[in-house]
Amino acid sequence: MSAVCGSLDGMSRDMPGRLLRLLSLLQSRREWSGQELAQRLGVTGRTVRRDVERLRELGYPVTGTTGANGGYRLATGRNLPPLLLDDDEAVAIAVGLRTAADAPVAGIEEAAVRALVKLEQVLPPRLRERVASVGRATVGVPRRGGPPVDAGLLAELATACRENELVVFEYRGRAGTSTSRRVEPYHLVTGYGLWYLIGYDLHRADWRTFRLDRLTELAMVRRQFDLRELPAPSPAAWLSRSISEAPYRYAARATVAVSAETVLARVPTLLPAKVTAVDGGRAEVALAADSLDRVVADLVALDAEFTLADAPAELLDHLDTVARRLREAAPRDQPE
Repeated sequence: MSAVCGSLDGMSRDMPGRLLRLLSLLQSRREWSGQELAQRLGVTGRTVRRDVERLRELGYPVTGTTGANGGYRLATGRNLPPLLLDDDEAVAIAVGLRTAADAPVAGIEEAAVRALVKLEQVLPPRLRERVASVGRATVGVPRRGGPPVDAGLLAELATACRENELVVFEYRGRAGTSTSRRVEPYHLVTGYGLWYLIGYDLHRADWRTFRLDRLTELAMVRRQFDLRELPAPSPAAWLSRSISEAPYRYAARATVAVSAETVLARVPTLLPAKVTAVDGGRAEVALAADSLDRVVADLVALDAEFTLADAPAELLDHLDTVARRLREAAPRDQPE
């Protein structure tokens, strides 16, 4: 464990180490019972109560509840108390701060740099070198184009996910219409240059995926809910499924004269669920988007011969327009 700031003068010889272990336990889980803490630390419940009081004197906002299910939790304080990190956690945070400038979160770049400077000042030399090695060996290429997400909104939703607390907000759909939502938040996922919230929509009695850049007027209900089982192997799998099954304005199917593996390699933005292998080493690709240009861009990226099926007239007309523009822009040999 790394050293924790704060004076431990006047305590018994074993007490500093026990306080560090107690603090680590409180930071690792939302709530602990006094009995669980006593068993983990190998002390009595009375000693746990005394150690909790000592942590409070050092500035840690440890709250307690009474009753059969009572326990202790590290609550949110007015000031940020000293933070206890093990080696792997410290390195993970430092690496994350180094790459934070590439994340689509508004205003995070400057805050990430300030936090990284403070963290590297207190890292032991062995950990500072590990973090520096990662920085020397990696280069980030920011993904542009996605709308940034407010860092405060992201933090509030992350807290609601951790504490299992209901949230309400206004959500703007793809058609531009806003609706009020009452949601059990479960996971935050970043992908395709955007941030998403996965949650159970109580008004619709079903799981939903929400883009954070379309979410406004967030409010915490301060009411906890019982966890449901996500109908997917992982949050990432659910996000992929949600995007692939969403209704889009334009859709078509293309049979391509290359394999499914080649299609996915050439167009990484396509979801695997949208590409199917067919006879003759060919692939069938389900194309869908709210923009005609997006569908055309995917077709061009295939870089192979293809035939279209179930294509709307608007898409065919747009393809004709794009083809005409390309032909007119192509250089021609001038007669002598």
